[in-house]
Amino acid sequence: MQTPPPLKPAVKTGADSPAIAWLRTLLAKGPRPLQREHLRYQPQAVAAPRLHLIVLDTSGSMRQGGQGGRLALAKGHATRLIEQAARAGDHVGLLCFGGSGVQLVLPIGPARAAGAARVRQCGGGGGTPLRQALAVANNLLAQARRRGSSGPAWLWLLTDGRTLEQPAAPKGVEHAVVLDFDDRSPASRASGRCAAWAARWGAEYRLASSAA
Repeated sequence: MQTPPPLKPAVKTGADSPAIAWLRTLLAKGPRPLQREHLRYQPQAVAAPRLHLIVLDTSGSMRQGGQGGRLALAKGHATRLIEQAARAGDHVGLLCFGGSGVQLVLPIGPARAAGAARVRQCGGGGGTPLRQALAVANNLLAQARRRGSSGPAWLWLLTDGRTLEQPAAPKGVEHAVVLDFDDRSPASRASGRCAAWAARWGAEYRLASSAA
């Protein structure tokens, strides 16, 4: 499977250098010549961690191919996303949707490497309530925004696109990624439903592959 690109924390630039608090600096200096040890700085705001909400399709079509099939590949990808988010100090949440409806497997919060084990709890089978899953995702993202505990939000949709639903674009996200686990040829997938959703949403489209 293609390894997802590393989730990089925000990089500080020269513009983010601490500003000198001149009043406190002058008070510390007093009548003496200004020295480096007199300098006082403005407190810097800490950037809020990025939020990655993973929406994983566990419907019957995703179970095709057995242990090495679509669902196994998608679970492996979700696991790596959670582990990378943990290393980057980001927040993460995991929704699964299939025959049992929509399940919040991992509530939104600081990513932990141990949280990747929760991916195994996502069973498979049944229909594909994609529209319902995205509605739940929108609510979770809105709640996270109200709490103000997370920064920019990314939504990751991991699916094979085997549904006739035409869901609206997710709301309140800085970036959305549609990761296509259909096992047809790349050319067929690129003209399929996942690619069409991504184009309509203004989202990024990626082809998942069993190739290393």
